[in-house]
Amino acid sequence: MPSSKQEIMAEIIRCGKDPVYFCNKYAKISHPMRGLISFNMYDFQESALENFKDNRFSIILKARQLGISTTVAAYVCWMMLFHQDKNVLVVATKLGTAANLVKKIKAIHKNLPSWLKISEITVDNRNSFELGNGSQVKASSTSGDAGRSEALSLLVVDEAAFVDGMEELWAGLYPTLSTGGRCIALSTPNGVGNWFHKTYVEAEEEKNDFSTVRLPWNVHPERDQSWFDKETKNMSRREIAQELECNFNASGETVVHGDDLRRLLDSVEEPRHRTGFDRNYWIWDEPQESGQYILTADVARGDGSDYSVAQVFDVTTMTQVAEYQGKITPDMFAPQLYSMASEYNDALLIIENNSLGIGVLSRLQDMSYKNLYYSIKSTHEYVDEATAEAMNGVAGFTMSMKTRPLVIGKFEEFVRNKLINIKSARLVNEVKTFVWHNGRPQAMRSYNDDLVIATAIGCWVRDTALGANKREIEYKKALLSGITMSNKVLSTKIEGMHGYKPPKPSPRTFKGDDGRMHDLSWIIKG
Repeated sequence: MPSSKQEIMAEIIRCGKDPVYFCNKYAKISHPMRGLISFNMYDFQESALENFKDNRFSIILKARQLGISTTVAAYVCWMMLFHQDKNVLVVATKLGTAANLVKKIKAIHKNLPSWLKISEITVDNRNSFELGNGSQVKASSTSGDAGRSEALSLLVVDEAAFVDGMEELWAGLYPTLSTGGRCIALSTPNGVGNWFHKTYVEAEEEKNDFSTVRLPWNVHPERDQSWFDKETKNMSRREIAQELECNFNASGETVVHGDDLRRLLDSVEEPRHRTGFDRNYWIWDEPQESGQYILTADVARGDGSDYSVAQVFDVTTMTQVAEYQGKITPDMFAPQLYSMASEYNDALLIIENNSLGIGVLSRLQDMSYKNLYYSIKSTHEYVDEATAEAMNGVAGFTMSMKTRPLVIGKFEEFVRNKLINIKSARLVNEVKTFVWHNGRPQAMRSYNDDLVIATAIGCWVRDTALGANKREIEYKKALLSGITMSNKVLSTKIEGMHGYKPPKPSPRTFKGDDGRMHDLSWIIKG
């Protein structure tokens, strides 16, 4: 502890210039087992603190329980104490989470040596406090108007990957930082496609102003493989990826498991041809002479955020051979589907019969395409066109509350059991952002799932409609093959007894004394 005014001033100046020195020397934190202790930072915490100081925007991808929230709290305390009129806003998934970080900042300030409190707390509220030098910090929920009316010196977003509507929140808050404000966004991963994931990936590619910090479980010097094995003993693969490994792809509630998703990423291939008027018709394999194919399509208006898509799969191997995704009008999409399906040996053409799909189906019927998918309206059983006319069938595939979970479940089953060979990067990217939301499988906000749904319909038709039809045909063939007719006459001759003649069967009639023939069949039965 400095003893003279000169020493105190020198120490205050040193602390003001070096936040790492300030935290290691004077910050105290609450430890769950040891109580109030000095914040002797680990190397990775010091590096993170230097990053906060040297960069206007920092994004931290971290594992759990590394003390990074405490490091952020210490940095905020240092900024407020040694700078005037700093306005800090802390937002998190819940107001309580943000308020807890503000509480840590306040505790660090209150436990400083009295001579180092160059600015005392003048306003002290539950979710905020203010210093005499004009610096203040406030916790806020992630509502749409959080911080919009204020010019911010620092924005802290805790658990940013879990904030719903973070894109809109950032769009509203970014202008408040335009006068030189800073931002620290920190989180464990929560799948791909959200604001945190996109911002982190773009930062690594130097496409934005954020500086990245990645902190997996093993940056902590007191954690080794035995610690990891013990911690993960009762954790799922997704939990390990999210809580410890900083793995975007295997974290999050994606419909397809992270391990399967990694395998799909490894299977992606560049198409052999990119053709069509917009070069969005991708081809991996040309049609084989004896090949059988299915083509599934989903129709969009051609002027919105959704795409019209088509998938072509080999029926036998469920290998993806072609794909289309583009902004094409329905009247142009019908002839394109006709051409694609005809090229692939008159593939079974399955179109989702929503409002726009009905128009495309009608156009294809007018064009006399001969292999459209029909089903019975109530049972969704696949039938040919003639049967459909006789049994009130409908053209196309009906996606409903009943069929949607079935087809998506079938898609997940095909991927999990390696029954489908996907080659398209566009399709895999949609799978990465196809998640469970409130118990419903769907694309993340601002993402599409048209390719996934078209593929899922193909899997369902292949396994149920075509699979059941094939089994029925094979059963009938087996039944018919078991019914045979023989023209051979059974010989009763015994080898070595060639002269032997079997006795003639007893007659069933005899001639009576009266000269008439009498029937004995009522006595000799059979």
